[in-house]
Amino acid sequence: MALIQISDLHKTYHMGDVEVNALCGVSFAIEAGEHMAIMGPSGSGKSTLMNLLGCLDTPTSGAYLLDGEDVSRLDGDRLAAVRNRQIGFVFQQFNLLSKESAVQNVELPLIYAGVPDRRERAMAALERVGLADRAHHRPRELSGGQQQRVAIARALVNSPSIVMADEPTGNLDTKTGLEILQVFDELNDEGITLVMVTHDPRVAERCKRVMRLVDGEVVSDVFNHQEAAVGDLI
Repeated sequence: MALIQISDLHKTYHMGDVEVNALCGVSFAIEAGEHMAIMGPSGSGKSTLMNLLGCLDTPTSGAYLLDGEDVSRLDGDRLAAVRNRQIGFVFQQFNLLSKESAVQNVELPLIYAGVPDRRERAMAALERVGLADRAHHRPRELSGGQQQRVAIARALVNSPSIVMADEPTGNLDTKTGLEILQVFDELNDEGITLVMVTHDPRVAERCKRVMRLVDGEVVSDVFNHQEAAVGDLI
């Protein structure tokens, strides 16, 4: 069974009397260990899809199986438990607490999960991304690349099976962005499933699979440079 199985997923928002169909019957599967990019123009539905894949939202209709569990109809508390157990997030804006040190930021998911050996695990996560020597520095004392490494360490600290990244190099210069992408490559080599939303074709080129959305529909899905028919994506 695929790690992620999406079937006929729809997401509709109501804005007053206006109905907005953000996703229109999307179906695909993601195997464990894949390195995937989701691309598309503004308004294509890629952020909506990322929110659904990350258990930050639920679909209007359709099914979402995550590691065999149907999470498409879970309530907020149960979705939060799934997120904390299986998914790590990395964002364009880093989303670090400015008054807390790097290691304290990394500890946050462990606090939510009630894990006792927080400091040891947080330090191990920082070591994993090459930033243990900056553990006690606050975000303002770190470069943009270092802040993103802290965010990656925070995403990894609960040992998730999936890391989801939303424009992870969007606020970084080219050299630093390439260094961060190398970190992601290494994580994927270790077996972590990576799903990235990006506008940057240079980011997408490093992924082993690229899915493109337009107007809430999958219009192409490329595996290892081989174009797959949309009907074969499930």
